[in-house]
Amino acid sequence: MVSVYFAFYLLLIIIQRISEMKISKRNEKILIQKGALEFGRAHFKFIIMTHILFLISMAIEYFLKSDNIELKLYNIIFFGFVILFQILRFSIMKSLGIYRTMRIYRIPGGPLVKTGLYKYFRHPNYMIVILEIIIIPLVFNLYLTSIIFTLLNSIILTIRISEENKALNI
Repeated sequence: MVSVYFAFYLLLIIIQRISEMKISKRNEKILIQKGALEFGRAHFKFIIMTHILFLISMAIEYFLKSDNIELKLYNIIFFGFVILFQILRFSIMKSLGIYRTMRIYRIPGGPLVKTGLYKYFRHPNYMIVILEIIIIPLVFNLYLTSIIFTLLNSIILTIRISEENKALNI
């Protein structure tokens, strides 16, 4: 039986991701008009595939489990962390402004963002992504999805951060 809570939760995550993609596309057009160069194009398709498979894996694991309906206190605490991560994500998007894209773009010689969490961390967005991949599935006890995609994400982010660091150094 599908929990209305799980269906709504998954739908909210999908809507959030699609909204972010639309913002990214808009910002990409602006950056390209300003002469931005793209970096790390080859690995981007793996990022997209991983995030799509992450959502599919959550649904499959949820449907294969028999104890889906009962939510416990720790599930609510995990959900609280998901909300916190979304607030931090919006803060990061605000700090980046037009520089917030899903792909890696850099205007040669352009300034680096040094506001918000970027005052303290070089890649705060990736810290949020790492934490989300771990916690989002745990709200519904989807431990296998959390473990598998944390490992996959760590491989992809190693490549991604290396590419982004190259871009930031031009």
